[in-house]
Amino acid sequence: MLHLAVPRRGHTCDGQTRRDFLKIGALGMTGLMLPDLLRARAAAQSAGRPTRNTAVIWLWLGGGPTHIETFDPKMSAPSEYRSTVGSVQTRLPGVRIGGLFPKLGQVADRMAFVRSFAHQNSGHGGGTHWVMTGYDYRQADNGAAPIRPGFGAITARFRGANNSKTGLPTYVRMGNILADGPAWLGPAYSPFDVGGNAQRDMNLRLRLDRLGERRSLLKTFDHLDRSLDASGGMQGLDSFDGQAFDLILSRARQVFDVSREDPRVRDRYGRGLGEQLLLARRLCEAGVGFVTIHFGGWDMHGQIVPGLKQLCPQVDHAVPVLLNDLADRGLDREILLVITGEFGRTPRVNGGAGRDHWAPLSTLALAGGGLRMGQVIGESSSKAEMPKSVPISPQDLMATVFHVLGLPLDLHYTDPTGRPTPMVDGGKPIAELV
Repeated sequence: MLHLAVPRRGHTCDGQTRRDFLKIGALGMTGLMLPDLLRARAAAQSAGRPTRNTAVIWLWLGGGPTHIETFDPKMSAPSEYRSTVGSVQTRLPGVRIGGLFPKLGQVADRMAFVRSFAHQNSGHGGGTHWVMTGYDYRQADNGAAPIRPGFGAITARFRGANNSKTGLPTYVRMGNILADGPAWLGPAYSPFDVGGNAQRDMNLRLRLDRLGERRSLLKTFDHLDRSLDASGGMQGLDSFDGQAFDLILSRARQVFDVSREDPRVRDRYGRGLGEQLLLARRLCEAGVGFVTIHFGGWDMHGQIVPGLKQLCPQVDHAVPVLLNDLADRGLDREILLVITGEFGRTPRVNGGAGRDHWAPLSTLALAGGGLRMGQVIGESSSKAEMPKSVPISPQDLMATVFHVLGLPLDLHYTDPTGRPTPMVDGGKPIAELV
């Protein structure tokens, strides 16, 4: 049975956990089991169309990572503003990043660091909604359900909820993020949740010789509900149950099992975040189009240095391993890695030796996807308070991701009111990258 380390749960300062986000509306909320998911996606499959064979791995640093200690250390600023963990020189001449990222510095020629990424919502819910969907929604800070579909769900809607060649889901997540779901696009475009009901159904808890017993047991449990179906739909329902069992035993399940990877590769990636990135690479290589990973714990209002010393080394190890692996496999032009969070942190260190919420300048780095790497994009003010150059917005990030995935920038879908609604509204791909 596959045992996958889940991302850090961690509370944010408003008391929300990742499990709280789950309540706000992704696949786990619906109670869908694997046959239900297959049924919903079969109904949606006709919406698929030929697309580019590209994919996105979305590494979400939940809680709001500091832009200063990550990718914009500002060592020439006064001591209360500059990076509390120092800086390291990268392979890019004159470019320094946070001092806890020495290995990232050695692969900086494969990355692009955006130092002018910004929006205007410094709340966890609202900031997350803005970055994950491209749209501001202030009520999300008060627990309101998302009103716009996320990147992955849009990808699933455009490409089809499952890859037509491999049968794998188009959109997979590891750890829920607020606004990572389909909103009004519908549950067929929900993420396939590695930690949720669908993945648990793919993990065999019984010996194969007892699988038939389980099939019988499920039929017994479902007898009452099915007896109410007088419409002739029972035959279809049974067929989806059969597909679910077939999926459990198929090669598609094997893709999710990192124990099938070369042990030397597994050792390089390591556990925790490394194992999640390895799984993400396996999934994208096999035809999944969008994978989100929630790596949380970045909401550091006090004592920022100890917290960073726990989290940064994991990113510093796992991300370079992924980038080297993608290059070795010739996938670096096909798979885009996005590293971001809901906002940055206040430029000035507070009285508790931490930093507070700060959306006017936020953390963003990218790698791969056939984009132009090995550069710093944009410039921040002298104390890392705001963009000095033209700001890059969540809409621009969204348009850049659309460019990589081959989604048209004028893509529209009909909302519940019957109005054609643009997925991107005013955003343009980041010019330096495309």
